[in-house]
Amino acid sequence: MNGVLIDSCVLLDLFTDDANWADWSESILERYSQTNTLYINSIVYTEVSIGFENIEEVDSAISQIGIKVLEMPREALFLTGKIFLKYRRSKGKKTSPLPDFFIGAHASVSRFDLITRDLGKYKTYFPQVKLIRPL
Repeated sequence: MNGVLIDSCVLLDLFTDDANWADWSESILERYSQTNTLYINSIVYTEVSIGFENIEEVDSAISQIGIKVLEMPREALFLTGKIFLKYRRSKGKKTSPLPDFFIGAHASVSRFDLITRDLGKYKTYFPQVKLIRPL
C-alpha cells in the first residue's frame, strides 16, 4: 500500500461541509483510501484542529476517515528551511516558513502524493510532488 498526504484544505472542506468542495473532497478521499494509506502531519493536524472544541473531537474526526498522523522526518524539516530561504530570496514577504512548505517538504521526502486544492506554492516549490487535485 502506498501513502498519500492530505492537505488541510481537503479536510476542512469535509469538517465545515463546504458547499463548493465537500463532495469532491469526500469522493477523492474515499477513492484513494481504497489503495493507499491516508496521512496527515502535525501541521495539518494543527490547522484543522482550530474548528474543534477538544482533542478528542479532532482525533475522532480523523479516525473516522481512516487517517493516520505522521511525525515529520527531519529531512522534511531541513528541506522546509531550504525552501523558505528560496522563497525569501525571491522577495517572499513572510518572516517564518509557511505551512505549505512543511506539508510539501513532507510529501517530497516521503515520496507521497498530495491531495490538495491549493496548487500555487506546491507547484512552484515542490514540482516533484504529484498533486491530486480538482481538474
